[in-house]
Amino acid sequence: MKKYKKILSCLLAGCMTAAVFAGCSGGSDSKTSSANSNADTSNVKSIYFLNFKPEIAEKYETIAKKYKEETGIEVKVKTAASGEYEKTLTSEIAKSDPPTIFQINGPVGYQNWKDYCAELKGSELYGMLTDENKSLAVTDGDGVYGIPYAIEGYGIIYNDEIMQKYFAIDGAKAKSIDEIKNFDTLKAVVEDMQAKKADLGIDGVFGSTSLKAGDDWRWQTHLANLPLYYEFKEDTSSDNVIINGLNAKEIQFKYAENYKNIFDLYTNNSCTEKTLLGGKTVDESMAEFATGKCAMIQNGNWGWSQISGVDGNVTKAENIKFLPIYTGIEGEEKQGLCIGTENYFAVNSQVDDATQKASLDFLKWLFSSDYGKEQVTKELGFITPFKTFTGDDQPDDPLAKEVLNWKAKESNGIKNLEWLFTAFPSEQWKNDFGASLLEYVQGQKEWSAVVDDVKQSWKTEREATAG
Repeated sequence: MKKYKKILSCLLAGCMTAAVFAGCSGGSDSKTSSANSNADTSNVKSIYFLNFKPEIAEKYETIAKKYKEETGIEVKVKTAASGEYEKTLTSEIAKSDPPTIFQINGPVGYQNWKDYCAELKGSELYGMLTDENKSLAVTDGDGVYGIPYAIEGYGIIYNDEIMQKYFAIDGAKAKSIDEIKNFDTLKAVVEDMQAKKADLGIDGVFGSTSLKAGDDWRWQTHLANLPLYYEFKEDTSSDNVIINGLNAKEIQFKYAENYKNIFDLYTNNSCTEKTLLGGKTVDESMAEFATGKCAMIQNGNWGWSQISGVDGNVTKAENIKFLPIYTGIEGEEKQGLCIGTENYFAVNSQVDDATQKASLDFLKWLFSSDYGKEQVTKELGFITPFKTFTGDDQPDDPLAKEVLNWKAKESNGIKNLEWLFTAFPSEQWKNDFGASLLEYVQGQKEWSAVVDDVKQSWKTEREATAG
């Protein structure tokens, strides 16, 4: 665990990351970057960006086209399928024409790909980070190897139009969304809404819990963040929950029942029967929300593009809001959203200096030019950590606004939870968790067995990656 402490020693307690992409190492041990040189890029004809967000793939294609028009440099954009980034990066990085820009997911992701990560501390892109957000960069010793580029948040997205319809019903378990501040109230409201779903014109309160392999990340990663956040927060060895998680050779899964609380609420009050959830995808569940078939769905602010782009969307932007994920934890009335980042740019140190420099030039253009900034805020929908963006440059989509609103509530005592996905020992641990959840909802496994699986898999995977 000492190597993890070394990597994280310069991070603040707010360090936030997401799903870890395991990878392979190879090539030379060079960390030289053209970020710190005056490399001549005049002969560079193309660069290659490997994107891991399928929902914005077309938007990156549009940006790449514009960049070529302005500079003559082609930006080849390839997007990995949902849940396939690790596999795709492993394959592409070994080719003769590998990605020149790729993404790592925090310090553990860096450990897997460090032989391919150029040192970026001297780059203009790193210099564009605000002082407070420089602490989020992925570091090793004095070097910087991953630059955060988007702050995101997730929770329970709800359709306020449907909620207001429910609140107006005689005998409703709450009369406004402000009354829902803990799990007990949420459960009472949800179960009452489910009983009145015909009156509300919905198929179920929640969109389908997508448990298809590759589409279960909302549960084995995002939802798992909550119980483990609270468990690692109680570890007195450090006041940094990520360090505590990285140092945890085993977990108690102390708040497993709290996880079960909300997971059962999702699956028992859904648009889809439990036995069918193994075939459900994220896109299908987001379409259910967009077309008004459900009132709530767990996802993040990136989900706006999925909602707004659905044919037959009837959910108005002004009615899309966020509610924290309540699980019954003591004091959760002051809990906010889960806010962090899973987005770190890395530049391939194994390509020549000129191509490295050209890759960084593209990223600088994207986050500083008038066209690039407009695309970032209005099309990609990123809340950025760069000082090139002012308040007026932030996204105007409803979910991004909600994340900013919840961040602002911190001054009033609300605690938004850090993302600690890099504390998870491996991608395999998450996959094991997802598979066990599917068996549980299909009635093939008791919850106690799920808990045992989660604990044993953590121990096994931590031992396997300890070296």
